[in-house]
Amino acid sequence: MSLLVASYLVAGLMLLVAGAEALVRGASRLAIRLGIAPLIVGLTIVALGTSSPETAIGLQASLSGRGDLAVGNALGSNIANILLILGLCALVAPLLVSRQLIRLDIPVMLATGGLAYLLAHDGRLSHGDGALLLLAMLGYSAFLVFAARHERRHAAAPPPRRADTGAPGWLAQVPLILLGLGLLVVGSRLLVEGASSLARAFGLSELVIGLTVVAVGTSLPELATSLLAVLRGQRDIAVGNVVGSSIYNLTLVLGSAASLAPGGLSISPNALAFDFPVMLAVFAACLPIFFSGYCINRWEGLLFFGYYLAYCLYLVLFAAGLGALELLRHAMTWYVLPLTATTLAVIFLRAWKRRH
Repeated sequence: MSLLVASYLVAGLMLLVAGAEALVRGASRLAIRLGIAPLIVGLTIVALGTSSPETAIGLQASLSGRGDLAVGNALGSNIANILLILGLCALVAPLLVSRQLIRLDIPVMLATGGLAYLLAHDGRLSHGDGALLLLAMLGYSAFLVFAARHERRHAAAPPPRRADTGAPGWLAQVPLILLGLGLLVVGSRLLVEGASSLARAFGLSELVIGLTVVAVGTSLPELATSLLAVLRGQRDIAVGNVVGSSIYNLTLVLGSAASLAPGGLSISPNALAFDFPVMLAVFAACLPIFFSGYCINRWEGLLFFGYYLAYCLYLVLFAAGLGALELLRHAMTWYVLPLTATTLAVIFLRAWKRRH
């Protein structure tokens, strides 16, 4: 590993940590000052901000004719959001899940995933498809803001405020949030550059790089922000950030890339046959886990993290064309996945019976 690659990795990591600290601090203060629930802030401001690297890379890749990288970045980031980020956060501390996520945001995430898959099924996201995804993003964001204002207006009691009245007002938090976003974008870009150089040195293809290295790299803002939010006790921001970012990756990232790419955005058969279904399955797995006690426990976080490692291993073996790929595929198809589906179904039914 060259000195330049190492410096990219170290500098990117330092900027990510600093950016996450500024973003979480500014967003949590903004929520308190405006009387908005931290979950809504996580689903909107923080999620949009941490999705900015995916948006930038998706646009750059689509305009340069590298549609596989743009699509792989969006799908891979969503898979990493749920399996890697929520898994690691739950391992640090069990995550409490708001009822709004079960009733609204997880179904919206599933619906946008299904819509993107349906639009892409002909092998291309046209300009019209991209515009439809962008309209879905605007509608979802507007609904969240409207619902937050309605809830605040009809609240029985005024929103809690900090005891120290000398804290800066809500306008003072905007520069802090913008600073955090800027550091996250620059830091993730440096890390992606360094990690991509390492991946190419090992002979991995551009598609695999998009699904793994670039996807994880552009998800690092979500990872850094969510982990820091958990450590600071802002667990609503941590979970809302992941769910909101996944929705914006499908609507904003794919929508803008398809709208601006010459001739639309091409979708590879591998993405349609494997990565889209995996992403939808991961989204669906959130419902029984989130519904059981409205909490993501450590063992469930470990399950998510283990599946992400298996997914990455599958991609690497597929790219390398190694014989162990068939063994892994059979093990996942006939043993691990049915066992997990049965476990999740039992968890969901037990939780349903307790509430009825």
